Amino acid sequence: MDIKAGSVVLSLAGHDKGRAMVVTKVDGGNVFVADGKERRLDKPKKKNRKHVRITHYAIELTELTDKRLRRTLREMFERTEE
Repeated sequence: MDIKAGSVVLSLAGHDKGRAMVVTKVDGGNVFVADGKERRLDKPKKKNRKHVRITHYAIELTELTDKRLRRTLREMFERTEE
């Protein structure tokens, strides 16, 4: 799978290791990610592409708010843990 805007990824490195995030932008070897809490959609974190693992989930970014993003990510990963 190729990483693109809207892809849900898991952070593999850094202080946010293990956290689910959505890719807001892809720029060469880097991706910009947001989780709606620590990293808001208006100020995403720049991460090396090697430091994230893509999941099979995707989120539509149009009309997405930080609150809706937090809720969506939580619901996605609560279902997988059961």
